[in-house]
Amino acid sequence: MSELLFDLPPIPAIPVKGSDKAYPIGRIFCVGRNYAAHAAEMGFEVDREAPFYFTKSPANAMLTAGSTPYPPGTENFHHEMELVIAIGKPVFRASPEEGMAAIHAYGCGLDMTRRDLQIASRNKQRPWDLGKDVENSAVFGPLTPAEEFGAVANQRIWLEVNGESRQDATLEELIWKVDEVVSDLSKFYHLRPGDVIMTGTPAGVGPVAAGDVITGGIDGLHPISLTLTDPE
Repeated sequence: MSELLFDLPPIPAIPVKGSDKAYPIGRIFCVGRNYAAHAAEMGFEVDREAPFYFTKSPANAMLTAGSTPYPPGTENFHHEMELVIAIGKPVFRASPEEGMAAIHAYGCGLDMTRRDLQIASRNKQRPWDLGKDVENSAVFGPLTPAEEFGAVANQRIWLEVNGESRQDATLEELIWKVDEVVSDLSKFYHLRPGDVIMTGTPAGVGPVAAGDVITGGIDGLHPISLTLTDPE
């Protein structure tokens, strides 16, 4: 093998509760409009025909409790609090039961979004990449093993900005449940360990600014935080 011209920045691995081994991030899949109230606030009705997805680059991932500059090219940077699924074994064309069995752990995540760019792309029927795949826009908290977390039911999911409540819902409000998401996504990809799935955000998304501190959590999981600094 030829010597590399240069080294790439390392992709962070997510700590796992009760383990001295971290979970490496291979791919990041995201579910769009997976809460009815959020779909409504974005101007859409609930679609039960099938979930839809977008992706984020693993290179744009970061761990909780860090800081990142307010990103360039936007005047409307939004927070989105989400439940994260971490896949633990290969699965392809899985049933919902097989999809559930493939889940290794759960965690808290932030899907940070340049909303103005996302909407502009959407209105022109173009991909969302500039709005969604933003540097340091996929923020992950430590994972909790699935068997310890238990069933995904009515756990509270919440987010605050500078101590002010912005998002407050329960996981029971997910349109596509976690087993359905894994099963459906496995029809299109050979899912494998290292794949993380951000399952969508509840209502209450909104803008943040440089200097803001974002905190969030899900009952039974490690909380998450992010501080925005001045633009570079």
